[in-house]
Amino acid sequence: MPEMPKTYDFSATEERLYRWWEENGWFRPEARPDNAEPFVISIPPPNVTGELHMGHAMFVALEDLMIRRARMQGYAALWVPGTDHAGIATQLQVERQLRDEGTSRREVGREVFLRRTWAWKEKYGGYITRQLRRLGASCDWTRERFTLDEGLNRAVNEAFVRLYRMGLIYRGEYLVNWSPGLQTAVSDLEVEYSEEAGYLYYFNYPVAGGDHIAVATTRPETILGDTAIAVHPDDERYHDLIGKSAFVPILGREIPIIADEYVDMSFGTGALKITPGHDPNDFEIGRKHNLPIINVMNRDATMNGAAGPYAGLDRFEARQRFWADMEAQGLTLRQEPYTLNVPRSQRGGEVVEPLVSKQWFVSAEPMAQLALEAVESGRVRIVPERFNKVWQNWLENIRPWCISRQLWWGHRIPVWYVDGNEGQFVVAHSEADAHRLAHRHYGEDIQLVQDPDVLDTWFSSALWPFSTLGWPEETADLRRFYPTDVMETGYDILFFWVARMVMTGTLFTNDVPFHTIYLHGLVRDEHGRKMSKTAGNVVDPLEVIDAYGTDALRFTLLTGGSPGNDLNLSLDKVGSNRNFANKIWNLTRFIVKNLEQVRVTDVPAASERPELTVADSWIMTRLTMTIESVDRLLDGYYFGEAGRQIYDFLWGDFADWYVEIAKVQLDRGGPRAWQTLSILYEVLDAGLRLLHPFIPFVTEETWQQLQHAFGEASLNIVPDSVREPALIVAQWPRPGKTYEGDAANFERLRELVGHIRSTRAEYDVPAGKQVEAFIAAGALAPFLEAQRDALVFLARLDGERLTIASDLPAPEQVVTISLGDLTCYLPLAGMVDVDQERQRLEGETREVDQQIARLQDLLNGPFAQKAPAEIVAQERKKLQRFEAQKSELAARLADLR
Repeated sequence: MPEMPKTYDFSATEERLYRWWEENGWFRPEARPDNAEPFVISIPPPNVTGELHMGHAMFVALEDLMIRRARMQGYAALWVPGTDHAGIATQLQVERQLRDEGTSRREVGREVFLRRTWAWKEKYGGYITRQLRRLGASCDWTRERFTLDEGLNRAVNEAFVRLYRMGLIYRGEYLVNWSPGLQTAVSDLEVEYSEEAGYLYYFNYPVAGGDHIAVATTRPETILGDTAIAVHPDDERYHDLIGKSAFVPILGREIPIIADEYVDMSFGTGALKITPGHDPNDFEIGRKHNLPIINVMNRDATMNGAAGPYAGLDRFEARQRFWADMEAQGLTLRQEPYTLNVPRSQRGGEVVEPLVSKQWFVSAEPMAQLALEAVESGRVRIVPERFNKVWQNWLENIRPWCISRQLWWGHRIPVWYVDGNEGQFVVAHSEADAHRLAHRHYGEDIQLVQDPDVLDTWFSSALWPFSTLGWPEETADLRRFYPTDVMETGYDILFFWVARMVMTGTLFTNDVPFHTIYLHGLVRDEHGRKMSKTAGNVVDPLEVIDAYGTDALRFTLLTGGSPGNDLNLSLDKVGSNRNFANKIWNLTRFIVKNLEQVRVTDVPAASERPELTVADSWIMTRLTMTIESVDRLLDGYYFGEAGRQIYDFLWGDFADWYVEIAKVQLDRGGPRAWQTLSILYEVLDAGLRLLHPFIPFVTEETWQQLQHAFGEASLNIVPDSVREPALIVAQWPRPGKTYEGDAANFERLRELVGHIRSTRAEYDVPAGKQVEAFIAAGALAPFLEAQRDALVFLARLDGERLTIASDLPAPEQVVTISLGDLTCYLPLAGMVDVDQERQRLEGETREVDQQIARLQDLLNGPFAQKAPAEIVAQERKKLQRFEAQKSELAARLADLR
């Protein structure tokens, strides 16, 4: 077999391996036997308009880890891929194209616009999925779905019809987030809040009888829609005003003064204007007190006829004009600078207006009870558990869900109006069904017009785990792969998406859609700041992959955080993890190269195989302990700690210790060399299997090199039962035997070597210099004597001047390493020129004494009373450091004497 290249070339490897995996069908659950137990994850569908960002990289790394491990464990692992039609985002892309052509969607009409949008989707829609492939996502692409495909459209219509017939869908007026620029209602998730400078406006509200009541607001233009003033029932300042009437400034409309415990007596003046048509909290108060709802704005955010003389003005212009008119009437008191939490459209950027609008709603409370019970009963587990409280709080306070959007791209609402009369309509699965139902109820001579609105994108996403498997049809995939196992996603959409999946899943399938919800946090920059184009700190995952490789990025994301917590991404850490991938390559290369040292004649008969050395027993014990620990951590969803332990085992235990000792054992040749090579193969093979779900590309490439090399060598090392075609479908490692006594003794050897290495570094002993040593080892003396070669090699000792005994008198002029029942003496003369070292340490001590004296004078003088406290504290810390340095120097001088 050709020699392995000196370095691992990820750019020449990743695409080739991914194509090979996919072409062999290893991403499909059918790669396992028909009776294999399924393990299923539904991908959180990225927007079809999307470009890869670190949030995508995070969920791909986590979900691919779970899928790859399950596949190796023998499960029929299915990761269902797909994309979301992204109603607003996609429509905006096509509208922008039309605008560049000098036209608009209104001018071209709905049919042409939808044809253009589908064409745009076909051209650009595969971009995001190609990027997911670059991350190593082992999805079953033969089962890829799109939230607007024919099957999912049937599921959406079925869900709407069922909910309507259950009495859970209705049309009514309610306060929604209205985007004036997009001309549609938008979901809470599509509203971004930003802190912006504004004002709190104080004014006098005229009260019947000539009195006034002071009120404060941040939006004076909404005063025109006020239908009450509320005060707290316990607020003695306003007790006598409760039940009286006030008059809307300028308009003179009479409104009541009411009492409500919602009012915060400490905010503003303690009197609250109530505008049910333009504030969600006021809307609820209005319903509670049966107040009228007045909408003073048009859908383009200009003022309507209810605003009186301000009709036709933009809302912000009306604010200025109205306040000036109030000032002229002597009603204004003052304006105070105030930080506003301004709701802006995520897509359009304009200020979102709370607006009462006729929309379609889902009465979500009955379904919310199902989702609450699913978590409370333990049928659904949330990781981390602290989000149970968030889940409970949201679902216990759920409001009607506005599901209609004034867009053209999306699932058209399956409602048809009879002769354009919105009071007469039919709800049906299709237009043909609608005609049958309408003729039955309203006669033959009618015309049907479908509702022009589309459904909220989250409505189709809520059905994702079961609609992608064929629901409402009883398909083979639905029978075998539903319910799914884990829903992994960001904690920011726990309510908007995950809760709704549990709500609809339990309602429509009579089962929870998954047993575990795993939540990851945000990926922030290395300083903990949220990534944004505005801040200029966005890290492009594709650029990181081009520079460091996919494995390095994946391992950084997987080991850098913990469930539900944000992760600060450092490119230095990505670089370190690229070095880890190179370390894996070099380990494999070393082991493969050492095949040359073992001949076929060195292969012992099964009955003649040499006993394991202490080092062999130790590394096999550490391997078993690592497998057991990693399994426990992965089963508990502690992916980061599992990855870190594999890293520590392969780099620390295996590469830094066992491989070094293996060099000594290989040099002995014969059966011992064969035995050592067998251990090297077995440990690396298991380590690559453990590591594969984390970093699939370098592990597959090195594993292939390992298997081919050992297979061709005919040294009877690779068991016939382990001849697997690829690591991606290889068996997950199982714990083996442990050798506790030998492992404990080897740990003492490691401890001793580690302290000798530290002492050598402390005295700047050249790496290649061998030094004398005396070791009083008590009961460990026979063991250390047996490990003499390893001890000499690892600690760089002079074998001819190494003394090991049960007990030894302490020599003079030595550094003493005391390890309980084991003491090591390193003669200084063998490491340094004693006289020269003494002079150097004495000179360094004099310099430290001068610094100590200077700082003591400074801190005992006027400086300590006059200087800022933080400066004085810094100087005290300096003094403490110099005093500690003096103690260390004194100890070193004592060793020399």
